Amino acid sequence: MPRKKLTDSDDKYSRGVVAISAGSKRFPGAAILAVGGARRGNAGYVKFLSKESRIADLVLSKFPDVVPIQTLDKERVDVLVVGPGASHWSVIPVDLPLVLDGEMITFATTPQFRKRKAYSIITPHEGKLRYLGKSFANRISEVGRKRTAREIANKFDVIVVLKGHQTVIAKPGDVSIVDRIGGPELATAGSGDILAGLIGSFLVSNNADPYKLVCDAVDIHSRAGREASNHYKSVTAVEIMESLAQV
Repeated sequence: MPRKKLTDSDDKYSRGVVAISAGSKRFPGAAILAVGGARRGNAGYVKFLSKESRIADLVLSKFPDVVPIQTLDKERVDVLVVGPGASHWSVIPVDLPLVLDGEMITFATTPQFRKRKAYSIITPHEGKLRYLGKSFANRISEVGRKRTAREIANKFDVIVVLKGHQTVIAKPGDVSIVDRIGGPELATAGSGDILAGLIGSFLVSNNADPYKLVCDAVDIHSRAGREASNHYKSVTAVEIMESLAQV
């Protein structure tokens, strides 16, 4: 799937601004991977949202084009990504499109989440479904995964990216798509952090269907994994991130 086609009149703001809140003392690398994914989407401007100066410095040492911010106050942001490698966030605006990853998908179960006015995307893998009140002892079949993704989408009124073997993308209603491009090379630590950032960056496209944009981002992520596997016998998240530039 192609990224958004640019025009001669585009500037960094018209292309869209995505903010990434990611990483922690335990998982500082998640910030680099999520931001790295965001840089290869549609956004013309990537901001890194954190009060942890050490993590911000780490991100900037890798990506000097990214702008660090410590708060959303008075900041132009079109989409917010929260959660890769992080476990908390204090205030999430009700009117900002949102991507929730990792433990932050628990926010979807709170009364505050139900007050939101903008659409939301959550990106659990099977192990994280426990944060949404679901538990599976064994790997779910494709039929079960599709049913589970649709149930979550309808219950929480969100777009769901249920990661894993043949990732399922579902939205409220009886609608789901199965990604058949991604292979086992995506089953590596940090791959989901990249995907969360990439999804957020795709969503900045104005007047486009969020569900289609999420599907496009999953497609690009899977193709990057395929590209990386063509060059490396053992693929890590770093190779997937770097391969986004080739697909």
